[in-house]
Amino acid sequence: MKRHLSILGSTGSIGTQTIDILPDIDVEVVALTTNRNIKLLEEQARAWKPKLCVAYDEAAAKELKTALADTDIEVLSGMDGLVVAATHPDCDTVVTAVVGMVGLLPTLAAIDAGKDIALANKETLVCAGNLVMDAARRKGVQILPVDSEHSAIFQCVQARQGNDLAKIILTASGGPFFGYTAEQLRSVTKAQALKHPNWAMGAKITIDSATMFNKGLELIEAMWLYDMEEKDIEIVVHRESIVHSLIEFTDGAVLAQLGVPDMRLPIQYALTYPVRRPCKVAPLSLAEVGKMTFFAPDYETFPSMLLARQAARDKGNRGAVLNGANEAAVGLFLNDQIAFHEIPERVARAMEEVPFVASPTLEEILASDRAAREAVSRLS
Repeated sequence: MKRHLSILGSTGSIGTQTIDILPDIDVEVVALTTNRNIKLLEEQARAWKPKLCVAYDEAAAKELKTALADTDIEVLSGMDGLVVAATHPDCDTVVTAVVGMVGLLPTLAAIDAGKDIALANKETLVCAGNLVMDAARRKGVQILPVDSEHSAIFQCVQARQGNDLAKIILTASGGPFFGYTAEQLRSVTKAQALKHPNWAMGAKITIDSATMFNKGLELIEAMWLYDMEEKDIEIVVHRESIVHSLIEFTDGAVLAQLGVPDMRLPIQYALTYPVRRPCKVAPLSLAEVGKMTFFAPDYETFPSMLLARQAARDKGNRGAVLNGANEAAVGLFLNDQIAFHEIPERVARAMEEVPFVASPTLEEILASDRAAREAVSRLS
């Protein structure tokens, strides 16, 4: 089936890798968006000729409109522009490759408009998993995971055939600080934190991998995607990033999806599902890999995973608080305003400060996100 795509965040890490595999599959590009990378978005627009381009930043949108003045491509800005891109009548699938809470409203709008979602924005489910999954069921749309871990689970559960899962096993690379002590983390630098051993990613998700917050967010995402409880999702550190995740059945059988660490494979599968097509990703050679290692996660040194597990157990607005606080704390770290070890500390304090809401509305989720960010910025 030919898909007609709106790619939210087409100039970011996932977005550019999505663009890279498009010549190999049957798609039409309807809309492309960026925050402010106008030069790259213009190049993408001239190559793929979408009907709409959006720059979230208003000043950048004005620059983009001038750059594309010789075309008939419509240019919009802001959250309203993202929503228009996500609900465009010519689009049937939205790739949510934006980073952070900004992806929530466009995703909900796309679902309401009956669009399938190729989901790379984990924050959408972390913050509002119940609302998003309920809306998807009500509208009968597919949520196709793009993250390598959730794609691996998605591929494995196709062997489920009505059988119950006993467990989901999420693999984690361990990030650049695997084996460090809590004391050692107090002196790590931003440059060290931004150097991931296996994956090339944007700054925010790279820091999340270093703190292990990324794996905690993925745990919450998996809980909503696959209707599992927090206690039934295990995290295991797998340094080679070859086994992307696993599922365990009630009889003890375990299925895994393996592949080289390259995001283009799960992106392509989300866009061609249920059909598999040749992919430009290099094939896996187990002989070249040689050996694979697995370790229990260090919850004491990386308390971010415990914070995420608590948010997963509590549900309600806790995911929105956890995510908003983490986004704010990572922003402070990247701007050299706090130390690396202060990221989980500030998130923990924000989670204590922001009141719990058991069954939040969308407005309460957005308010919880704002309150968490304000708490992190206010803490000293």
